[in-house]
Amino acid sequence: MSPARGVWPVLFVIFLLSACGVTRSAPPTEVARAPIRHVLSNGARVIVQDFRSSDTAAVQLWVRAGGRDEAASELGLAHYLEHMLFKGTTTRPKGFVDRDVESLGGRMNAGTSLDFTFYHAVLPSQRVLATIEMLADIGVNSILDETELELEKKVVLEEMRLSEDTPGRHLSRQLWGVVFDRHPYGRPVLGTADIIQKLTRDTLLAFYRRHYVPESFALVVVGPVNAAEVLRTAERTLGRLPRSGLERLPGSTVGSLVPKRLEVQRPEALAYLGVGWLGPKLDHADTPAVDLLVSILGQSRSSRLPQSLRERLALVNSVSSDYAALEAGGIVTVTAQLEPANLARTEAEILAEIQRIRENGVTEAELRRAVTRAEAEHAFSSETAEGRARRLGQAETVWRLSEELAYLDRLRSVTADQVRLAARRYLDPERYGRLAFVPQAR
Repeated sequence: MSPARGVWPVLFVIFLLSACGVTRSAPPTEVARAPIRHVLSNGARVIVQDFRSSDTAAVQLWVRAGGRDEAASELGLAHYLEHMLFKGTTTRPKGFVDRDVESLGGRMNAGTSLDFTFYHAVLPSQRVLATIEMLADIGVNSILDETELELEKKVVLEEMRLSEDTPGRHLSRQLWGVVFDRHPYGRPVLGTADIIQKLTRDTLLAFYRRHYVPESFALVVVGPVNAAEVLRTAERTLGRLPRSGLERLPGSTVGSLVPKRLEVQRPEALAYLGVGWLGPKLDHADTPAVDLLVSILGQSRSSRLPQSLRERLALVNSVSSDYAALEAGGIVTVTAQLEPANLARTEAEILAEIQRIRENGVTEAELRRAVTRAEAEHAFSSETAEGRARRLGQAETVWRLSEELAYLDRLRSVTADQVRLAARRYLDPERYGRLAFVPQAR
């Protein structure tokens, strides 16, 4: 899966964001101990991994609050709040990130997905304890200044505009709405311009107070650190927050796919095609098989769709497949950039390739390549403290740490027949969502 998907953070997501895996043998100069998990008395969770690849460490605060937690009148608030938490707290004036992180050679940012929000910093390991204090502070003490809130509206509205002006990205986001239909996963993480323009401090503060509570927090620290010191600092910061009693509602069940065919005219010379199906959620037994199926379909130049549609038939400029495994559901998509005249044939060829897998399965060589690709992605993401922290944080927030650590072995155990069965179960060539962007008529 891609980073934005869920098992291999990341994204976002997309998530949309993204990555997953087991601890691998490290070079002699790079020692990684097993992660330590501790739950504070108020429900906040702490994960620490001593990882000595360099003198830098990753410190992240994950929050069980994302786009799916918003009411219909709150669309975009999880993302907007993420922006506002960098604008000052009751004890830290605006500019604290520049002063306390970037001036010391570190960097800090944040991301919002449908299932979670996370705040991440990479900096010298000597600053880990101070950074834990800072993340705990912004987690509950941000002032949400009214003037800053109004100024930030311009930033978020521009972010919406830029997203819409990028046709490939906008197609993918809109395709989610086609496939998930009325489910919260089909709604835009950025929200709507109307809601953002009318947003008040009281509304945002209520969302903040409701969701940013210790039971929603997971602190992740990876690097050359002393675990005991990290846990003590977590206890005296996050651990002092009173338990709220919040129990996050489980994600609503994703219903059956309602086939749709939509076409949108846009001021581009090229066409963009997207087809999609509902897939298994993150903790489903079929997730590894679908992960490999999507890799075989279109996640590398040697995959079936790029070889067929681009190299042999020359129908598309680019084509790729993606699988996003979320906490309450999943989505499989195929997207392509192409000449408008090739739309119908490209769609037919995509469906024909899927039908071939449903009928004949995949080869052992294809399966081995897909597993090797997953192993390589995992190894690459494991090279840094930040990559490891993201995998651990996402697993703790929307999955289970034990499942994250075992996922690569689960991929290795998938058989070619399981991949074929996954194609038959999830990719119906007669029931899917379809969205195309086409040039405006002249």
